[in-house]
Amino acid sequence: MPSTKSDTLPTPAPDLEILGDQVTLHPSSYVEPLPPKGDASDRNLVYHTARFRESPFEFLREVSLHVSGTGWRAFDDYIGQPIFYSGFSENMKAAVMGTPILKAKIEELAEKRVLVEESEGILGQGVETNGRRKRRKEELKQNLEEVAIDLTDKMICKMESKRFIRGAYWICTELLTRAYHQGVHVSSEEVIRLRAVAEDAAKKKQSIIFLPCHRSHIDYVSLQLICYRLGLALPTVVSGDNLNLPGVGWFLQHAGAMWIRRTFANDTLYTTLVQSYIDALLQGGFNLECFVEGTRSRTGKLLQPKFGILSFLLDSVRSGRVQDAIICPVSTQYDKVIETPSYVSELLGNPKPKENLVDFLSASSLISLKLGRVDVRFHEPWSLKGFIEEQQARMTTLPKQIDRPMSQDPKVRIRLLRTMGYKILSDINAVSVVMPTALIGTVLLTLRGRGVGKAEMVRRVEWLSDRVRAKGGRVAHFYGVSTSEVVDRGLEVLGPGLVGVVEGLLEETYYAVDRFQLSFYRNMTIHLFISEALVSAAMYTRVKQGGGPANQRISFEDLYDQVSFLSQLFRGEFIYPTEGLSTNLEKTLQGLEADEVIKIINDPMSDPASDPSSSVTTIELTDLERARGRENFDFYCFLIWPFVEASWLGAVSLMGLTPPTNTEGDVWLDLTRFQDKAQLLGKSLYHQGDLSYFEAVNKETLKNAYQRFEEEGIILLAKSRDSRTPTTIKLSPEWTPSRDEDGKVCPRGKLWDFTEMIAKSRREGKNRRDGATISARVLRLADKVGGELYVDARSADEGITPLTKRRRKETNGPMARL
Repeated sequence: MPSTKSDTLPTPAPDLEILGDQVTLHPSSYVEPLPPKGDASDRNLVYHTARFRESPFEFLREVSLHVSGTGWRAFDDYIGQPIFYSGFSENMKAAVMGTPILKAKIEELAEKRVLVEESEGILGQGVETNGRRKRRKEELKQNLEEVAIDLTDKMICKMESKRFIRGAYWICTELLTRAYHQGVHVSSEEVIRLRAVAEDAAKKKQSIIFLPCHRSHIDYVSLQLICYRLGLALPTVVSGDNLNLPGVGWFLQHAGAMWIRRTFANDTLYTTLVQSYIDALLQGGFNLECFVEGTRSRTGKLLQPKFGILSFLLDSVRSGRVQDAIICPVSTQYDKVIETPSYVSELLGNPKPKENLVDFLSASSLISLKLGRVDVRFHEPWSLKGFIEEQQARMTTLPKQIDRPMSQDPKVRIRLLRTMGYKILSDINAVSVVMPTALIGTVLLTLRGRGVGKAEMVRRVEWLSDRVRAKGGRVAHFYGVSTSEVVDRGLEVLGPGLVGVVEGLLEETYYAVDRFQLSFYRNMTIHLFISEALVSAAMYTRVKQGGGPANQRISFEDLYDQVSFLSQLFRGEFIYPTEGLSTNLEKTLQGLEADEVIKIINDPMSDPASDPSSSVTTIELTDLERARGRENFDFYCFLIWPFVEASWLGAVSLMGLTPPTNTEGDVWLDLTRFQDKAQLLGKSLYHQGDLSYFEAVNKETLKNAYQRFEEEGIILLAKSRDSRTPTTIKLSPEWTPSRDEDGKVCPRGKLWDFTEMIAKSRREGKNRRDGATISARVLRLADKVGGELYVDARSADEGITPLTKRRRKETNGPMARL
């Protein structure tokens, strides 16, 4: 077992538990002990429902306290700008319509239309033309203003009534604690810091922009409840209009939601309108909440940042229209996420169901009344203006200040956006808490055997907890209760649908029932160990060859090359440390050596003090690591192997894009149908033993792989601006494999070499040791998939317009991202 420094870490501040009306102070990372079997004292919202049956007058009294606004429920003495008053919406609409950029855009659009009508002769000719032109322009401006007012009314949040928000708070608390019976936990230290920042921001009339990770619809509910209960002005929540359902949309809009389209297309008026609303909110000092990932993560780990709303926020401050705003990254973690069953269905290729709050609420009521707790953590807030100044100071030798001419450079803007997006994700990871269910899921999915006994499960959870703390992570358990009790609680929350138990043995033995769904919880820990996992996967290229230690030793050059390859391959999957590959690799090797996982052999003729990495010649596993059954090494490999498998599957599926013999013309295939077929290929390979992990057919992971292949120039995409025209795909000519005289795809060439490079780090299996056999079997199936697509493409090609064909011929590189 590797040594850790967890014992010397400072004790974090206590947690606050918010459960209905109760706010309880607990020691840091407290977990409520399990009640004795048969004890009905376990707290959840069933208690509230039962209380109505047992004491209806007490129940009604509690409801009346919320409606009338008694004590903190009144939400009168909150920190922030005035909200929830009659006339709020009209004031906001006036602020939006009065922004200079919106007025200028309306003027511009009206002028453009007048010029078109002039060129078409609609305005006539002669001395009266100027008068008609002026009247027509005013008419157009008035029409555009009416459109803008209507769009603004549909977009803005309408915080109009204190009585409404009191009732909404009570309803949402009832629903939330019905599912998460242990309430919402926050750090008291972080809350105190956040309130101090909020007080200072309120004095300066500055907004706090909350940027949470996004795993569930519960995310925005929990943050709103925290702000309400702790006396902070509720933020306006940026929400997709797909949630603007009849009845429900009205409720959410009056509770703080603003509605925006999922795509803006080329609607410049709407784009300017959104920017104007963001400006109005930030100029007024109103708090804001948006999700930097853009959508809910279906895989459990952070998604890559989306830059849409971030660009509006950045431009507000860069332009000087807003003096400053405060950024507050937020991590929201769950013992169990309500939507994971539907996520698995989507990832397996089933159509995403239309948003339906009734189904969501029924799921939260029927799946389980014991989903544990929600854990919300706030990163230390930082100034957006200060961030821009700091970043631009790094790009220039000028003093640390906003350089207006430089800030208008599109390249600088893009660089600022990317740096800002990844900094936010890094901050979220830094404060994220690993829940007991994530520990259990990770343990079960990093086992070599079928299952694990209770004693070994407890030991491995303790080991993993120490690893998390040693990496600077946080663990939401282990205070005042034994690890065994914490494991019992986590198993109860996960339920028999995810973790099974074999009884009647010498000890209870647990096994993963639904590995795909459990991978959601395992992925909540992988960000802590991604560097170690990449190094271990690179070393595995030698370790899996077997033999003695000398045969499994890897040179530093080979290790560096494979780690570099894998890092680039998974660039769209993981958030890496920011120091760069060489520095990260050096630190990772030093850490693994300190943990006695690897042994580094240095060149005796070099000087390690000047450049440690230059003195390294070879790396191998230590005798101690081998003696303990490669526990650490295998753990890191098991974390990354499903992603290696998915990338390998993606590369193999591209072999199916090889045009059949005697194919005439330039044939493009429907991208969506190809992705569906790739998943079918993956399922076939899994059931035939050529794919180790069923989660490798994950639609999102495959999508990320194809995006990476596009960036590498392996595939070409043709994407139309018309959403009704499907995106199509083909192999780049230099990456296209050849066929032999029998018409079979040849296992050679650039694409095959690329696929083999990925395969080096794949998990070895008994079914995959005969390279020739597997290559023939896999290529046959991939070619079968491609053959069907080419038949369909030839049938549909007759209906493609000449313009579309010409655009495809002009494509000489990546045209669109997936």
